[in-house]
Amino acid sequence: MYGKMQPYLARELESIRVAGLYKNERIIVTPQGVDIRLDSGKEVLNFCANNYLGLSSHPAIVKAAHESLDSRGFGMSSVRFICGTQDIHKELEARIAQFFDTEDTILYAACFDANGGVFEPLLAEEDAIISDSLNHASIIDGVRLCKAVRYRYANADMADLEARLKEAQKHRFRLVVTDAVFSMDGNVAPMDQICQLAEKYDAMVMIDECHSAGVVGATGRGVTELFNVRGRVDIITGTLGKALGGGIGGFITGRKEIIQILRQRSRPYLFSNSIPPSVAGAGIAAFDLLEASTELHDNLVENTGYFMTGMQQLGFDIKPSQSAIVAVMLYDASLSQQFAERLLQEGIYVVGFYYPVVPKEQARIRVQLSAAHTRAHLDRALAAFAKIGRDLKVIK
Repeated sequence: MYGKMQPYLARELESIRVAGLYKNERIIVTPQGVDIRLDSGKEVLNFCANNYLGLSSHPAIVKAAHESLDSRGFGMSSVRFICGTQDIHKELEARIAQFFDTEDTILYAACFDANGGVFEPLLAEEDAIISDSLNHASIIDGVRLCKAVRYRYANADMADLEARLKEAQKHRFRLVVTDAVFSMDGNVAPMDQICQLAEKYDAMVMIDECHSAGVVGATGRGVTELFNVRGRVDIITGTLGKALGGGIGGFITGRKEIIQILRQRSRPYLFSNSIPPSVAGAGIAAFDLLEASTELHDNLVENTGYFMTGMQQLGFDIKPSQSAIVAVMLYDASLSQQFAERLLQEGIYVVGFYYPVVPKEQARIRVQLSAAHTRAHLDRALAAFAKIGRDLKVIK
């Protein structure tokens, strides 16, 4: 049978290459960080990782992972409700709830699993989900697995959200779901207005804090802190794979009854192995660092402001951002690839994004800042952007 399918797949792959959409993976041969080396031997500065607080290879995180590996072993070989729950899993869940000021937390292998497993156990045919048009693919896939009626509103458009909420009044339960930070643009969902509308139209609220936890808010506690709506959001999903250590592992934190139902019925939780002890131990250490000091968060905010100001002064078209994501708009897909390749030659590792990852004619380079970047790193990146921007006639 594969003899018939193989040429079809080969044609599909070739069409992806011809369209300029084939995704090649660059291979890193050092720990994740700001200064990394590729398998080609080239040393580059990393400006495209989700390593917002520089914790991916932080000594305290690595030490905690080693200690948990030594004291609790390598893997759980089981799901949580059979024999896959250790004390450090429960400790990490409690720390997440404490950090976000929620009632309870449930861990998943990844936030993709969390978003995939949250809707179906809670909502049925008589209910409604009202989702932002730019929500992450994991939310979109999770909604598809649920039988609730789906509504979509334009990105961060509160008039459109209100219109959809009015339409959805005929349903039993209503849930508004949004990314906290939209990963391709860097903009932040207006959570104060979303909560007001949800309360007006008797809807629950869910947010995905993957790109905002550790990043936005005065102490990095995300958009609920930024907009002072702590306690008004019912469900928060997030990851340990970005700012909070950079490994793997997702979570849902929120109302205790919601978390309890998910423990009973959420399929990715019930049928996937527990996260490894080393990941749980490293996650606890990440929260230790965040709660002990705001220094890393403050460095990130300062670095982001410095870089954005520098790029604007150079004349680049930058999307408005309240996060550590800076979208440098180039609009042309081929130009975005050429620009990124030229930057790599200058020792700046970034990635160009184009359709279908972003809308057609909205190609860009996404720069992600880290607390671990120094002023020298930022100046080197700005100089490279300036040089190549002028060479390619993007700026004057």
